[in-house]
Amino acid sequence: MPCFRWLLASFALAGLAACAVPPDAHVPPFARDPYQPISRRSVVAIALREWRLWGGRVDDAPPGSAPPQAPDQMPERMPGLWQRVGEYWWLGMDAGSRQSRWTGKHTAAGQVFPAAVNGRYAWSAAFVSYVMRIAGAGSRFPYSDAHATYIDIAKEMAEHRAHGWLVVAERPDAYAPEPGDLICQGRDRAAGMTYDQLPHGLFPAHCDIVVATPPSNAPPGGTPPEITVVGGNVDNAVTMKHVPVTADGRLAAPDGTVLDPRYPWMVVLRLRLPPAAPVGPVPGTAGQGAFAAPSPTG
Repeated sequence: MPCFRWLLASFALAGLAACAVPPDAHVPPFARDPYQPISRRSVVAIALREWRLWGGRVDDAPPGSAPPQAPDQMPERMPGLWQRVGEYWWLGMDAGSRQSRWTGKHTAAGQVFPAAVNGRYAWSAAFVSYVMRIAGAGSRFPYSDAHATYIDIAKEMAEHRAHGWLVVAERPDAYAPEPGDLICQGRDRAAGMTYDQLPHGLFPAHCDIVVATPPSNAPPGGTPPEITVVGGNVDNAVTMKHVPVTADGRLAAPDGTVLDPRYPWMVVLRLRLPPAAPVGPVPGTAGQGAFAAPSPTG
C-alpha cells in the first residue's frame, strides 16, 4: 500500500511537471533560440518597425499639453492596434502570467475595461520587453510589466551585485546613450528620483528606446544636438520624441542638470553589446543616423 501511494504521488508530480509552462513558451523559435545574437541594430529596427506600424507619431510637446483623448480616439483601443498591444503582452511577458492575456482594452478574462482605468494596464514596459524578446535577448533581459524591475537590476549590475544581465545602469551625466540603449525617468511620486537612489524597489517609471544619436561629425554652432527615442504607451500609442543632449551626447551636464526641461531622465540602461556600424538617416529625425560612432562597451 505505501508503494501504491508513492506511485500515485510520482504520477501526480509528473503531471504537474508536464503542465508547467516555460516562461518563453510563447516566443517564436527565431527569437527563443535565437537564430542570430541580439544586436543594437536589431533592437532599433524592431522599435522603428513598431513606430511605423502605429502611424509614425512624433510628440515633442511638454507632457499634458494636448487635451485628453476620448476613449474611441485612443489608438490602443482601436481595431488592429488593441490586438497589437495584446501581442506585446503575449510575447513580452512570461508565458502563463496573467498579464500575458491582456490587450489594449481587455482584461485576462477577455472583458473590455473602461478607458478610465487604462493606467492599471499600462503597457510601456511590455513594449520594451517585447522589443528585447523579439530581438533575441533570451534569458539575459528581466522581462517585466514594470520598468523599475530592469532599472533596479541594471543598477545592481553597475554595483557588481548582479551578474549576467544585458543591461547596466549609467549616470546621465557620465555616459552618452547609444542606439538600442534605454533612457529612463521616474514618474508621479518618483518624478524626483535620482540615479543614486537606485535600486529602489517597485516605483512608477518610464523608459524609451534610443533609435538615433547625433552624428559624430556635426559642425559646431549648428542645430542643438538631440537623440531620438521611441516608447510604448506614449499618447496611448508607440510614439517618437526627441531629447536634447550635451555636445558630447549626454542627457545631463557635468553638474547633473538634465537638459530636457520636460522629463527628469535619471538613468541610462546601457546594453552590454558591441557598437554597430552606422546606417542611414532615421525617419522623423533631422538627418540623424541610427548608429553613432563606436564607443567602448562591455
